[in-house]
Amino acid sequence: MPKIGAHMSIAGGVSRALDRGEELGLDTIQIFTKNANQWTGRPISDEEQDRFKRRKEETGIDPVIAHDSYLINLASPDREMFQRSLDAFEDELLRCHCLEVPWLVMHPGAHLKTGEARAIVQIGKAIKVALLEQNETEVGVLLETTAGQGTQIGYRFEHLRDIMREIDLPERVGVCLDTCHIFAAGYDIRSREAYERTMDEFDKIVGLEYLQVIHVNDSKRELGSHVDRHEHIGRGQIGEEAFSFFLNDARLWDLPFILETPKTAPDTQVPMDTVNVELLRKMLR
Repeated sequence: MPKIGAHMSIAGGVSRALDRGEELGLDTIQIFTKNANQWTGRPISDEEQDRFKRRKEETGIDPVIAHDSYLINLASPDREMFQRSLDAFEDELLRCHCLEVPWLVMHPGAHLKTGEARAIVQIGKAIKVALLEQNETEVGVLLETTAGQGTQIGYRFEHLRDIMREIDLPERVGVCLDTCHIFAAGYDIRSREAYERTMDEFDKIVGLEYLQVIHVNDSKRELGSHVDRHEHIGRGQIGEEAFSFFLNDARLWDLPFILETPKTAPDTQVPMDTVNVELLRKMLR
């Protein structure tokens, strides 16, 4: 059956994310390996690496997925910004390696009005360089579907396919599908028919075999809005039923389902991760 979890804070050290996940009874978690709004982070000490691996074994939380920094833009047309992004991305891969985290989720990038075709080629080449530089590791990269806000790449399944072709390392690359993002990008999932149509399109263009993680987020904004705003499960424009389609799709049962929804809500004092996880688990048949 699907493993259900949420993005957890690493405040106090990366292993604290596992402590927090255990407190909430999560099956799986996602983390940043450093402050997501900074280019560099302090090295992860040997002691913290050991505690992270020990706590992972003790809690049974598996897999642990990492997400890279929001500052990284491998599509940037600016040479200095591109190189800074590439260096930071390679560092993210190394941080995952030392924690034995198998996948690094990343937003492909924003072309900044210089054209999608150019950006797609540049992103693919950059990721390939980074992976070949880190060929002693087994960490893989997951391209995350995006809402298409601004000049984001990744709001069409074709973008992901073309980037993956450019990388040409199929064993080291996959996809993270975000429900809010694909909905905002224009892929409907609200009815059984719409869900099947969207997943068939994904399978035809990218391939379900490359789908490794699902971010389960409702959307504050409407279908095709291209606005990335996450909402609690069943409280947004997608609605509760759509998530049962994903959770009860036998093709996806081996995947981690990870919440990136707000941690609080004005109408309850209960941690919203708990509320959302319980709701998702009730959908399982």
